[in-house]
Amino acid sequence: MAMVDVDANSTGLERARALIETVPDFPEPGILFRDITPLLADQAALRATVDALAAVAPGADVVVGIESRGFIFAAPIAYALGAGFVPVRKLGRLPRATERESYDLEYGANTVEIHKDAIRPGQTVLIVDDVLATGGTMRAAARLVERLGGEVLGIAVLVELAALGGRAALEERRIWSAFVYE
Repeated sequence: MAMVDVDANSTGLERARALIETVPDFPEPGILFRDITPLLADQAALRATVDALAAVAPGADVVVGIESRGFIFAAPIAYALGAGFVPVRKLGRLPRATERESYDLEYGANTVEIHKDAIRPGQTVLIVDDVLATGGTMRAAARLVERLGGEVLGIAVLVELAALGGRAALEERRIWSAFVYE
């Protein structure tokens, strides 16, 4: 299966990047928040973003979206690929039997879950989220997929915050970022 890198120089993605607003001191002092809501409101930018991220793993059987903003991109990417969509959610939000994985945050820990029957052994999976920061959530999602027998093709994100080291935390995994901020 051929995999390609996101072409962040395409006209549509240039427009999308220009729409991402940097908001200083949100949600707390010293943080530069990357607000993607203007991009989401622009049909052409949203389409270009979904198309670019879908192109990185053609042939994926399943697209896993991480709660909550990962759902915004994962569902249309799954649709574009003709793949299924599977949510990875925060603890206690899925109604049936789940697998769970805990991970560390800067100030504590968190846990994510997936339904035990969401991925069949041998299925190929693209994991999607809006932001790659420290990598903990994505590492946990990848472990859940693999525990269920899925093969993680890679991780696709809209924004990568390179200074937070998430790429290094994900070891040998293929990662595609539409936009990288230092």
